[in-house]
Amino acid sequence: MILFLLAGGYAPAVRAEAGSASSADVAALMEAAQHQFGSGNYSAAISTLESVVSQNPANAEAFYWLGRCYYEVRDYDRAITKAEKAVALDAKNSVYQDWLGRIYGGKADRDRSFFMARKVKKQFELAVQLDPSNIAARRDLAEYCVDAPWIVGGSQDEAKAQVDAIAAIDPVQGHLVRAVFDLQALKKPELADSEYRQVLAAKPNTLDPYLEAASFFRSQNKLDDMKAAIDAAAEVHPNDPRLAYYRGVELVTAGSDLSRAEEYLKAYLASTPDRSDWPSHADAREWLGKLYEAQGKRTEAAEQYRAALSLEPGRKEAQARLAKLEKASH
Repeated sequence: MILFLLAGGYAPAVRAEAGSASSADVAALMEAAQHQFGSGNYSAAISTLESVVSQNPANAEAFYWLGRCYYEVRDYDRAITKAEKAVALDAKNSVYQDWLGRIYGGKADRDRSFFMARKVKKQFELAVQLDPSNIAARRDLAEYCVDAPWIVGGSQDEAKAQVDAIAAIDPVQGHLVRAVFDLQALKKPELADSEYRQVLAAKPNTLDPYLEAASFFRSQNKLDDMKAAIDAAAEVHPNDPRLAYYRGVELVTAGSDLSRAEEYLKAYLASTPDRSDWPSHADAREWLGKLYEAQGKRTEAAEQYRAALSLEPGRKEAQARLAKLEKASH
């Protein structure tokens, strides 16, 4: 999913209640909290935001960001409590409704809950209803309808309707979501390939479309195309830290210049917070493990797989690779 709300990217009006902290004080705290969020210091952001809601218990924005913070640390129960409060205070906010759906999705995945999964779709539908131009919500709904089993609302027809609606609003986003539909619903990677090439030909001025294309080309082992997408992304935002991750992955996949790939992946880990809308640190650790395996450094590889699993215990490939290394060491 493309998250169009990065830290500081959305700032609804802050309403100061009578007898509460001044609007200037609240605004300063909210700015500080969003800075803390953007740097990955979620515990500090939570503390700052709790200070806001203790003084302004009707501040929907603060509860929204609290939900985002708890989502990032995978505390889905607290995230739900805070996000539901934000929605209760500002029920017509499409962004808040969409994010509540994402948070429900995190809990549904963790608990394997059909009940919670049904709530996910309802939230996405409400977000789209409230603001039909909310492309992020439409993509969330489309991808839910593609991924979910029919028993909890999965539907290719509904997904296709959202794809068409997105394309009418934003052609680049339309190509991106249609590629997902072609690949996951229709199982036709050749159609997805065409969509991603149209994305690159459009030369968007934002980074994420290029990175989505790069991920697809890696999955298809089309490494020249992956590198071309990364290079195009670098022309748009040459200093974005995510480029180091993608360059590292491309080199590991190609099996070339592994020392440089190691530098890229370590730089990504050192310079970025672990956040849900960027490649996860667990994923970067797993790629480092593959790199060390390719170099014959089994101990180092095992360490990286363990680090990846400590961050995300459900990573099946890391589990399998680690088990194989541990078996070979005995």
